[in-house]
Amino acid sequence: MFNFFCSEKNKQNSRYIINGADYNHIKNVLRMQVGDTCLVSCGGQSDLCRIDSFFEDAVCLEIIEENYNDTELPVKIYLFQGLAKGDKMEYIIQKSVELGAYAVVPVEMKHCVVKLDDKKAKSKQTRWQSISESAAKQSKRNIIPEIMDVCTFDKALEFAKTLDLILVPYENKDGMKATADALENLKNVKSVGIFIGPEGGFENSEIEKALEMGAKVISLGKRILRTETAAVTAVSMCMLQIEMQEENNQ
Repeated sequence: MFNFFCSEKNKQNSRYIINGADYNHIKNVLRMQVGDTCLVSCGGQSDLCRIDSFFEDAVCLEIIEENYNDTELPVKIYLFQGLAKGDKMEYIIQKSVELGAYAVVPVEMKHCVVKLDDKKAKSKQTRWQSISESAAKQSKRNIIPEIMDVCTFDKALEFAKTLDLILVPYENKDGMKATADALENLKNVKSVGIFIGPEGGFENSEIEKALEMGAKVISLGKRILRTETAAVTAVSMCMLQIEMQEENNQ
């Protein structure tokens, strides 16, 4: 079933009026017809809708069932990702959104190969936000996760202080036991930040700063992972733990 996003202004009583690019996609690309059903996500909830009629530049959808599909995690996952080169950032954003990340924060770290000036950073952010929207539609998310402004490591830590838990995959002598203990804390929090280093890894001073503010160092296993693999693995581990805890509480 296809999923579309729209704002509150497109909602009129028990109907949605969709225009623009999504209207063109519905009518001319997907060739959907009156009576076909789809999901419309608006204001953090997804409603089951049926196409009621087509206009010259818009489509009207009738709401059949509100709050039909809730795919959001009860814990907000913020991925603080060290800037990666090539299409790795796009891959990381796509997969983390599919896995349930609430937001992605691109971070300039000491060992980042990629350096972005303000103009390039804005251009990249626009592209990354588009990827987030596509991934959100594909994975039937209720929201489009925000790809935040590129920031320095210190700024990222400052923002992370507002979160309930901070996890940093890094060399960890306690191995997976420390990881299991840290993930157990997810049942008591509403937000978690995951810091992933770039291709060159973390600078020692960055780890020290993170530890000073209470971050928990975890392990992702005995093998050395690429930055894109580490990001997907860390978000997956948190997602699985959160989903299992939520299911056990039902």
